[in-house]
Amino acid sequence: MVTPYLPYPPASGGQIRTLNLLKYLSVKNEIYLVSLYKNENEKQYTKFLTKYCKEIHLCKRPEKPWQVKNILNSIFTTKPFLIVRNYSESAKDTIKKLLERVNFDVIHSETFYVMPHIPKTKVPTLLVEQTIEYKVYQHFVDGLPLILRPFLNIDVLKLRYWERFYWNQATLVSTVSEHDKSIIKEEVKDIQTAIIPNGAGDEMFEPTIKQRNTIDPILLFLGNFFWLQNIEAAQFTIKKILPLLESRLQNFKIIIAGQQANKIKTNSDKVQIVEIEENDTEKVKKQYQNATLFIAPIFGPGGTRLKILAAMATGLPVVSTSVGIEGLSVKDNKHVLVANNKEEFVEKIFRALSNQELYKTLQLNSYYLAKNKYNWQSISRQLEKVYKNIKKADENRN
Repeated sequence: MVTPYLPYPPASGGQIRTLNLLKYLSVKNEIYLVSLYKNENEKQYTKFLTKYCKEIHLCKRPEKPWQVKNILNSIFTTKPFLIVRNYSESAKDTIKKLLERVNFDVIHSETFYVMPHIPKTKVPTLLVEQTIEYKVYQHFVDGLPLILRPFLNIDVLKLRYWERFYWNQATLVSTVSEHDKSIIKEEVKDIQTAIIPNGAGDEMFEPTIKQRNTIDPILLFLGNFFWLQNIEAAQFTIKKILPLLESRLQNFKIIIAGQQANKIKTNSDKVQIVEIEENDTEKVKKQYQNATLFIAPIFGPGGTRLKILAAMATGLPVVSTSVGIEGLSVKDNKHVLVANNKEEFVEKIFRALSNQELYKTLQLNSYYLAKNKYNWQSISRQLEKVYKNIKKADENRN
């Protein structure tokens, strides 16, 4: 398994995903993990992964993305910035030597931008796309001032080219949602695909659904603010939702929490910014447990949102955009409430808080959906079937 990050601590969606997959896959499989890392401090976390892996190999990549070398390489080569900033000569050499030494059944590449490290090989390769990267970048470039777009659009075009190139290089491409799968199938004909969804961590599931305070409600948005989608959502909450909400509700609080949450600025006494360290999972869980509603004004495309699955697992009702719930088997008014502009968000928030029957319906339906469909044990079993199928297909070809 090749990953662009060390899958510990479970601080980002990708890390949570990989850590839980390792936990359950290790029961029946021998896993050789090759992970990129940015700084030496990350090495201390390998001790949390040794029980899941036969071997762990850490390979250094550039610590800071905006280095002169990276910028020049992305300008004067055909490679997009995302590949350049995640490239590691050490990883390429490590994987080459592993392939010479070990008889692998499958190579699992988590994201397309670690694929350049994998040499030409007869070992079947599963490429897992957590999101369609060029779509995500295009969304944010489109929101920039016109003067900046031409240069960055060139990088998006390069990103699209190489993302599609590596889809074709893989034996099979897996996505986390039907929506992303359909995009890949539309762009690359005759490609083999599968869906391996995201899930909610075991630690997030509450043993029982509890009554929450709807009289003095706490509205929560939690995420890693390294990602542009989460910054955009937090700013929309403060600038668009908050002013309208103040005219409808009196005793409420908005909490914006997560890693690098201090990037988010506000002067409102209704908004509390909560910084959470990357390995403080207890503090994350506490935010979900104490909140009344989870609001997710997410407009950036791609993937499925582990933050929404975590809310569902804790019995916390969700108000989200259509984009935010893309790829999840949820229905409006049954599992979540859907809102696509500021007026709809305020209306749906007020409706959930004032209608106890609806509130309990959302709690129960979303909780049991997460428990039955979005748990990592069953997701890992699906992934094992994919491994076996591509291995069998490869043997039949040979």
